[in-house]
Amino acid sequence: MRDHFEIRDHDAAGRIGRLEVPRAGVTVETPALLPVVNPNVLTIEPRRLAEEFGAEMLITNSYIIRSTDRIRGRVLDQGLHEFLGFDGAIMTDSGSFQLAEYGDIDVTTEEIIEFQRQIGSDVATPVDVPTPPDVDRDRAERELETTRTALADAEAADTGDMLLNAPVQGSTFPDLREEAGRHASATDLDVFPVGAMVPLLNSYRYAEVVEAVRAAKRGLDPDAPVHLFGAGHPMMLALAVAAGCDLFDSAAYALMARDGRYLTVSGTEHLEEMEYFPCSCPVCAEHTPAELRQMDGGGTADRSAEELLAEHNLHVTFEELRRVKAAIRSGDLLQLVDRRARGHPAMLDGLRTLLDHADEIERTDPVSKDAFFYTSHESARRPEVRRHHDRLSRLAVPDRLLLTESDAPSDHEYDAVWRVKPPFGPFPRALSETYPLTAEVPERLDGAAQVAAAEGVASLADANPDSDLTLGHDDWAARALDAVPDRVETENLRHLGR
Repeated sequence: MRDHFEIRDHDAAGRIGRLEVPRAGVTVETPALLPVVNPNVLTIEPRRLAEEFGAEMLITNSYIIRSTDRIRGRVLDQGLHEFLGFDGAIMTDSGSFQLAEYGDIDVTTEEIIEFQRQIGSDVATPVDVPTPPDVDRDRAERELETTRTALADAEAADTGDMLLNAPVQGSTFPDLREEAGRHASATDLDVFPVGAMVPLLNSYRYAEVVEAVRAAKRGLDPDAPVHLFGAGHPMMLALAVAAGCDLFDSAAYALMARDGRYLTVSGTEHLEEMEYFPCSCPVCAEHTPAELRQMDGGGTADRSAEELLAEHNLHVTFEELRRVKAAIRSGDLLQLVDRRARGHPAMLDGLRTLLDHADEIERTDPVSKDAFFYTSHESARRPEVRRHHDRLSRLAVPDRLLLTESDAPSDHEYDAVWRVKPPFGPFPRALSETYPLTAEVPERLDGAAQVAAAEGVASLADANPDSDLTLGHDDWAARALDAVPDRVETENLRHLGR
């Protein structure tokens, strides 16, 4: 049991939690975004990150600080918090990113953790090996063993009340990710980043990001705080939270601003091609795209066009994170993910991959929420549908049962009449006002909803082999009827009386 992380609310695999960071003397609400702060170039002052954007935690690179003569002594003398001017929690990276980029760094886990302790880091990171995607299995296993050694060195370090990261590696091998998660969870370390995600994120390989996260989660303890290293684009935050991530860090807000790129919840726009800003953040409300382009780096007052663009990128990212938290509280996180999935094909791949793991998600998904909206084929695969099918076996079924999408006929000869509602399938009418059977569905249902309902009929039939079942359907597609067991008599309600 990790007593520094408390889960307060759940929806899908997403959660709102409280991460206690004892060295900073603060508690960070999750999901949380940690803006990346370059200690050499402060695009936005850390003080403003807290005051104007609501950042409770940030991340900076201890290896860069240690390697930069100009600032190393000052940070050691002043401490990281005073140097950056930030009162919240500060996580530090170890140089693993530089190791991945350049192949070698001149520091050990023991040395860099001690340096992180000396400069006043609140959450430190060992020198793990971020194995990139698509490598051969031998390399992934070999580098995973090196990471395990780094975790052991971190565990043995004298850190006081500083929390420690236990990165979960394994490249694009789900079984290695799961094994790495199980190993990390067995240590005394505190926060569990899923590492080497940047290449996948930069390539919009969101389906594989979801697979890596779900694999790591299978190995980790349920109460382990999970950090998705390098993730911070607003378009994918809802998906990542729904997959089970709690912490995010990214320099995207600054890096993309440097290239004139404008972040939105449905993708990235180029400032040079924009005529209007669709956002109402302070930057977008007070400037037009043309005005920012005319600045040519000069800016107005003390801010350049790049800085203003970075500010917008942060505003839209933090706004999306607040929207995600609200969705968790109201129980419609998967509906938010569904909306985001309509903005980019890669997001749709990510959602479909997430729903491949509906059986895992169902374990933490609340049994009761405010509303279920059927908005797409993917709605038929949500955990609520699976849960309803699984629970059909618990219901008492009479000898002769009519399942129908229409009102019950007054002169029927059945022992009982149950409703059928795609995508859920059959249920006693007494349950009509219980979640999720109060779902709002369109009048023109698609085949996926009908197939899911037919699978519900099949589940009921399998659980009650001695009952005679009749299904009255509203002109279901052939593939839905194919999913109904042969022993269930079917009637097309649109053809009755012809």
